[in-house]
Amino acid sequence: MKLSRIHHTALICADYQRSKAFYVDLLGFKVIAENYRQSRDSWKLDLALPDGSQLELFSFPNPPERTSRPEACGLRHIAFAVEDMDAAVAELEAANVEVEPLRVDEFTGARFTFFADPDDLPIELYESHPS
Repeated sequence: MKLSRIHHTALICADYQRSKAFYVDLLGFKVIAENYRQSRDSWKLDLALPDGSQLELFSFPNPPERTSRPEACGLRHIAFAVEDMDAAVAELEAANVEVEPLRVDEFTGARFTFFADPDDLPIELYESHPS
């Protein structure tokens, strides 16, 4: 098997409109498609980043809560690369999003931090530099 990249990550949100605004308006994802699935009373929003990676945002009536922190078993977090960590953190803080103090990856020397989406799912920003 020869996997080439991650195609998408899927998230289920509690409040569709709130999460849509967070990922589209604040984080800047581009809407590819938005569909309401009447049979499931569910929205499915396909979002993209400039590199083609995608995020699927789902809503379902009364989804069960999932343990997210601290260090729960399962998917740990989603991480997005940013070229300017200081600007990204400033933009989040200007939107009243709480951002953890910056840390430095002990192996790569890159700076990173965490914040949470509207459903308290952990999101990492990892500073990358263009090659």
